[in-house]
Amino acid sequence: MQAVGAQATTMRVGLAFLPALAALLLVPAGGHASEAGYANSVVAERFVHAPPAPIPAGIAVYGPFRVVDPAHAALVDVTDEHSPAQFAAMLRDYPGLTVLELLDCPGTYDDRANLRLGRMIRAAGLATHVPRGGSVRSGGVELFLAGAHRQVDDGAEFAVHAWADEDGMEATDYAATAPENRKYLIYYKEMGMDAPTAQAFYAMTNSVPYGGAHWFGAGEMRRWLGQEIPLSPPQPEPEAMPRLAYLQLPYLDLSAGLN
Repeated sequence: MQAVGAQATTMRVGLAFLPALAALLLVPAGGHASEAGYANSVVAERFVHAPPAPIPAGIAVYGPFRVVDPAHAALVDVTDEHSPAQFAAMLRDYPGLTVLELLDCPGTYDDRANLRLGRMIRAAGLATHVPRGGSVRSGGVELFLAGAHRQVDDGAEFAVHAWADEDGMEATDYAATAPENRKYLIYYKEMGMDAPTAQAFYAMTNSVPYGGAHWFGAGEMRRWLGQEIPLSPPQPEPEAMPRLAYLQLPYLDLSAGLN
């Protein structure tokens, strides 16, 4: 099927089978997987590979979405051209939804619809959350970025690769200023990235061809979001205390593991 002008449908999907291979792809930073056919799969860091997050049956199903309870929904499958309408129907029937859990998100068959869906998630004010064991790949990453508040737990995993259009063309086959590339930069800036970060993030997503995958974990995603957790939380300034004897207890870091 031929693309129509600059409006070619692009895809960020094809990673649905890769979570089962993630453990095989855990090689040192910058290393390459040795399995035949996956030489382009790169692991950027040694992230924690957790067991897959359980997929809830839900109280209602709207395409790739599951309503877990009146406040929580989950994304558990690939999105396509129908997903924006399915999301709108879910919000209509469950207007109290506040959080979208991304549990198993392989990507999208239609990037234009996927970006529209991301804007709908942001407009609805939903938070996005990837729990331990959650896997967000390809076009699913754009949906995670859409959250009004983004939370990623240790043990979550992400994978990105270049998009491909209906003619097999990828991002690097177009000029940097072409509409096919600019639409992603515009989207990332709408989701809160400044221009340099948007450029760097988009370059990272296209650093591996469509047939490969760049895997990374919660720590790297937090860095892209500016959510680095300090290694040593700042200590409060001691207040003037009366000269009494106090039991000296070690500092208890209650923030460890919180995002």
